[in-house]
Amino acid sequence: MGFEFFDANRLTFSQHGAQCIRLAVSAAALREIAMAVACVPAGTAGTRLHGITALQPLLAPTGPVGAIAARVLGEACQPVRAILFDKTPATNWSLAWHQDRTIVVVRRIDVDGFGPWTVKSGLHHVAPPFDLLAGMVTLRVHLDPVPATNAPLLIAPGSHRLGRICEADVPRVVRQCGTFACLAEAGDIWLYATPIWHASEPALNPMHRRVLQADYAIGELPGGLKWLRV
Repeated sequence: MGFEFFDANRLTFSQHGAQCIRLAVSAAALREIAMAVACVPAGTAGTRLHGITALQPLLAPTGPVGAIAARVLGEACQPVRAILFDKTPATNWSLAWHQDRTIVVVRRIDVDGFGPWTVKSGLHHVAPPFDLLAGMVTLRVHLDPVPATNAPLLIAPGSHRLGRICEADVPRVVRQCGTFACLAEAGDIWLYATPIWHASEPALNPMHRRVLQADYAIGELPGGLKWLRV
């Protein structure tokens, strides 16, 4: 496959921009998350979540998930976007190497440095200045095991420090940083710097691969823009 499987202890957030926190979420909290997202329709590559009240205390900085973000950003952090991914035999998709470059806001207000704008799942997304993204973290909460055959997330460690990278330079950056596969057990959380380069291949042995992904940030946005939050 061209990527490396590894002892997760080799990666640290401070050095590589990614780290696995083993069994960070209890079985009871995983059941709460699964129940909260049970209403999400199956069959889509990624579903943007908003207004699911049962998720909010779990993702809050005092909750079992948000507490991981608070260790890095401080207790003033807030969850500002959540997405549910689920690869199955019927939805065994892939994603090319990319950076997460957008945030979700309440409504469109044109502010210098913010753009372009898109609407996804009826929500307003905008690309902010890179410095804002560099101050964010992303958590991936694994509801199911992700062995090598079930499409683990691929990351290029340290790539978050390189700023915005044009598409033509991606192969060089991935070669330079290396590629690691983020294996996981149910209850594990992968923490990574939001702008780290990452990808996903189709599963070799597809089964449920539910991942709740949440982005965290600190502070308010300029010019009247407001985080939509979770």
